[in-house]
Amino acid sequence: MTGRDLRTLFSSNDRSIAASEAFTNRQAQWQAVTASLADHIRHVTRMDFDVEDLEAPRRNILVFHGVGGIGKSTLSRKIEASLAHSDHRPAQWQPPSYPEERTLPIRIDLARAAGMDFERVILTIRLAMAALGRPMPAFDLALRRYWEHNHPGEPIEDYLRRGGLLSRFSAAAALPQQMQSALSDVAQALLLPGTVGSALGHGAGALIKALRERRQSVRALAGCSRLADLLEAEPDLEALSFYPHLLAWDLAQLPADKSVLPVILLDTFEDTGDRTHRDLERLLQHIVWLMPNAFFFVTGRNRLQWAETSLEGQLDWTGPNAWPGLVPDTAPTGTGVSGRQILIGDFSPEDCEDYLVRRLSRDGQPLITEPVRRIITERSHGLPLYLDLSVMRYLELQRGNRQPQVTDFDHDFPALIARTLSDLTAEERHVLRSVSLLNAFSVPLATQVAGMDHDAPALRLTERPFIRESSSGVWPFHVHDLIRAAIRNADDSSDDRWSEQDWKRTAQRALRALESQWRQDLRRDRTVLVGCLQQGLLIARDFRLDLGWLADAAFQYVGDSIWEPLALPATDDTSSGGLQTAADALVETLSAIARRQHEHRERTARRLSAVLAAGLLPDELVELATYYLAKAQRDLGLTEDSRRGMQRVASAGGRLASAARRGLAHLSRLSGDFPTAVEAAGRLGWEGRQHRVLGDVWWVQGDMERSVAAYLAARSEAEEHGVVGETAMVQAHLAFAVSFADPLRAADELDLAERLLSHLSLRSSEMTARTAVLVRDAGFAADVPDRASVLLAEIGVSGISYAAAKLQLALCFHHAVLDAQGDLTTAITRLRELTQSGDYAYYVDIAHFMAGLPLPEHTARARWIDGERQTRERWRHLVTARRNHLTTAR
Repeated sequence: MTGRDLRTLFSSNDRSIAASEAFTNRQAQWQAVTASLADHIRHVTRMDFDVEDLEAPRRNILVFHGVGGIGKSTLSRKIEASLAHSDHRPAQWQPPSYPEERTLPIRIDLARAAGMDFERVILTIRLAMAALGRPMPAFDLALRRYWEHNHPGEPIEDYLRRGGLLSRFSAAAALPQQMQSALSDVAQALLLPGTVGSALGHGAGALIKALRERRQSVRALAGCSRLADLLEAEPDLEALSFYPHLLAWDLAQLPADKSVLPVILLDTFEDTGDRTHRDLERLLQHIVWLMPNAFFFVTGRNRLQWAETSLEGQLDWTGPNAWPGLVPDTAPTGTGVSGRQILIGDFSPEDCEDYLVRRLSRDGQPLITEPVRRIITERSHGLPLYLDLSVMRYLELQRGNRQPQVTDFDHDFPALIARTLSDLTAEERHVLRSVSLLNAFSVPLATQVAGMDHDAPALRLTERPFIRESSSGVWPFHVHDLIRAAIRNADDSSDDRWSEQDWKRTAQRALRALESQWRQDLRRDRTVLVGCLQQGLLIARDFRLDLGWLADAAFQYVGDSIWEPLALPATDDTSSGGLQTAADALVETLSAIARRQHEHRERTARRLSAVLAAGLLPDELVELATYYLAKAQRDLGLTEDSRRGMQRVASAGGRLASAARRGLAHLSRLSGDFPTAVEAAGRLGWEGRQHRVLGDVWWVQGDMERSVAAYLAARSEAEEHGVVGETAMVQAHLAFAVSFADPLRAADELDLAERLLSHLSLRSSEMTARTAVLVRDAGFAADVPDRASVLLAEIGVSGISYAAAKLQLALCFHHAVLDAQGDLTTAITRLRELTQSGDYAYYVDIAHFMAGLPLPEHTARARWIDGERQTRERWRHLVTARRNHLTTAR
């Protein structure tokens, strides 16, 4: 029910502010409620249902669990109100499929602040049932015996009145009379003086004897097979916990037109105790098990562990056979009701907006402005507690006689830490702070980072609702984003808060633990590398730690030639362009290298130049930035700058020396000095990708057979070394060469290239493969020029100059095959413009070779390996062969 929010109302002198308790949707949870109740009603109304069956599995429970402040108590109150009166049901909640008058909602707040002990829980349930207007004779007899023994001389009505329980239920005042009626009936049946209650010491014995003998005089109670045993047992708290069985039996005896389904809502269940001391939880479980004709909604921070066999001995009914619905990841049943443990998720952005709009208003308009609502929503990560705290901060700022601004809500609340840590053990708090340094973790990793020698605290922590689990990624667990941010950034005033040195020591342990995870991965799993590198870089950056093993990991990252982006959030320094540490510089280097597949090469060059200018990288990583800067410069047509960079790296003799020598060979090739490129390739070996370099040289000569052979050898080597990025890259080049000579075979090679590239991020290779498609279709498809225009626009975004020239050469091949002289002349002119720097100028020569045209005078001649005449003949043959293929196809 939406009402006045008194806490907010009393936070301001401005009486024009309307403060409401905003309730937001939770439609999915309501659907689970109504589906579960409908399923339960069908179950208890079956002919074979037996309320005294103590062995059948229990499905009479639904658990909503989630982090503190997610809105569990609000949901519990709203469910209670909706079940009690349909007028209180939110308009967006669908009415249930069963008769609403059949339910009797009973909400019990188990929070420590509410002072609810087990005795009061039992009395609350019985008081709620007083509304039925009928005695519960079996239960009332046992309860009266318990009361006389444990509260001698204190009438139960006085206790109820003093404790405030009588005022909560409108019909509660009738309870003493209902109990007296049941007791009088039994006393009269046994011909006892007075009532059983006034002489229960010896009267109980008479009743027990009559029940065991199943006398006609007590036939109304004789059907309750366990009443005598419970009356005979010592009337202590343990016995009281079994009395709900009697209440369930009494309910089952009601006439059909008076029957009712008790719906008992147990809120704040985490306050029943920690997971070491389960005394109250065990007693509450008795109620659930012994009242199979009632339904229970439990709301709390943690899921119930009752379906785990490991709790045998701590609780009386455990395991998946006893509680099938509480088994984690329970599959949906035939009724459409799935597992009975539901994690309450965060609010959607739309829900957050709705909450903030309705929470505070003035003259019917939202008090919080739209920009402020938007930033609160973004920072909240959907956590209602954060929204509530932000509302209070908004009012606090207003009291300073100024309008709150967006910048006022770049804020972390210490209250989030207090709420999160409140029911954790000291060891769990230690592990939580430790793993807040990590984006994701496993139990062994958490134990290592926390510096512990046993896994139990980490295992317990993973069961908490603010720890999310995902099947994807290297490590399955992560801390709720907002909770993690609060623990890392907010002022921690708890007694066991950490000092800066505590945080730094843990960061050093975390870096060592990640190194161990990476180095021990004998499979060289790429996801493990990226995960360790990503988390390690963040920790090294945030705590200004030495790079150590991160340099080795960085070289493995680039060596695999895959280039998936490293999603590293910016800090205030890096977001403004400032690099402060070696880790900052390495993060920026790897980010620039990876992002070059998605950004213009000019931006890549600027970023890497800035890194080198900062002078923060150690020498071995300077060559990394220098090499990839030289590659970007080559792609941009800055040949001399690229050559100088490659020569510096090659001369240094470091890890990238072979790659730099390959880069120099490429520079010789693009200038048209093919003999030098071939000579250089002969000294490269696998590390320098010798066969790929040769394949790149031979296709330009028009010798597709030798080119394809070289690419095949390169692909075999890449597969042998397990370098999937290189394999995909070579396959794209192979498909390009094959597309000129054999369009039928090209289809298979292109299909393989597409599959190899589909899971990678290799922009230039993707463009090579797409250009190869146009070469394969040259002469066959009339739309080749249109498709080339689309691809050319995408190439322009990337800044890869050679890709545009290569595409234009493919277009020249298409026009030459069709003998479209006008289009060919235009294409050659455009090709000359693209290669006017001198790089790839021989593409213009090749275009003339294709068309059988003489070269223009004063053209700079390339150094063809087999001479210009033989090269011309090869290219012209490729064109005539395609024409013959076209004629045959027609």
